[in-house]
Amino acid sequence: MHAQQMISTHPHVKGNTNDALIRCIEECYSCAQACTSCADACLGEDMVNQLTQCIRLNLDCADVCAATGSIATRRTGSNEEVIRRMLEACAVACRLCGEECERHAGMHEHCRICAESCRRCERACREALSSMAH
Repeated sequence: MHAQQMISTHPHVKGNTNDALIRCIEECYSCAQACTSCADACLGEDMVNQLTQCIRLNLDCADVCAATGSIATRRTGSNEEVIRRMLEACAVACRLCGEECERHAGMHEHCRICAESCRRCERACREALSSMAH
């Protein structure tokens, strides 16, 4: 993605970027896509009735990741508390979705790939949180 390039040109940032937060933004959008795709693949499975919780968590995680990516991208003004809380919520959504997808990873490759994406995003959210001053 071009998050680094775009954010570094923002007049309020003046080139001083939080690299951990930028990595997190990129992982959020990547995870949102993976979760959306996984939910759709689950809907196509013969045993879709056994994947209801996986689909629910995929969709919730995708929405939380997309919202977190958007909020963390905004650099005009300041809303650090909301960004931190979104990062916390995103890490939780990714943990829960990743755990559920891991339960199906042996049978469904899309769940394995999604679980990996959720784990990367969860780590990135936690690293971004650590990088932000309280």
